[in-house]
Amino acid sequence: MRAFVLFLLIAVQVEAAPLQVFILAGQSNMQGHAKVSTFEHVGMDPATAPMLAEMQDANGNPTVCDRVWISSIGCAETEQTGKLTAGFGASQNSPKIGPEFTFGLHLQKVTNAPILIIKTSWGGKSLNTDFRPPSAGPYVFDAAQLEQLEKRGKDIAAVQAEKKEATGHYYRLMIGHVKSVLADIQRVVPGYDASQGYALAGFVWFQGWNDLVDSG
Repeated sequence: MRAFVLFLLIAVQVEAAPLQVFILAGQSNMQGHAKVSTFEHVGMDPATAPMLAEMQDANGNPTVCDRVWISSIGCAETEQTGKLTAGFGASQNSPKIGPEFTFGLHLQKVTNAPILIIKTSWGGKSLNTDFRPPSAGPYVFDAAQLEQLEKRGKDIAAVQAEKKEATGHYYRLMIGHVKSVLADIQRVVPGYDASQGYALAGFVWFQGWNDLVDSG
């Protein structure tokens, strides 16, 4: 069973408003591993069948959102941009979705404003080191961990130095990408009205496996 933590903060405008920007971040669970071929199973339960109707068009193809654009890094070798639809998930071998797809579909129903999702997600990363804010300082090993490292013949000073070097690497990549997108929004959202501006409307964090198994 995959363990996960989901933190969600949303401030949605109901009327037409500046571009609403939502930041989605995390590791493999945020990348998303649901194949498009599994969509039909959503319709097997009467409780979720209405969701399938939103996820597909009349021809059974994944919905393309009219008012939601996305910039995503970490799921492919290069940045992915465009109108939100399926294919922004973890693998490009077959179309997949992450939380961004139905998240965007729902946002379209609760706001008349244009929407931009900035997604940064890398599999196999941890909160304790990879996404750790640099201002928090490097991870501090407790006495039991230090004892185990010593028993294994590890150079403790070298291990601590390596941890310090790795601290916050993906946090900085996340922040850097958000700033880069916001500095040139029209590159991702054609027709962006700079006179209306944008609002940072929400942040979603979706973490998974690594912090369950990686205590250091």
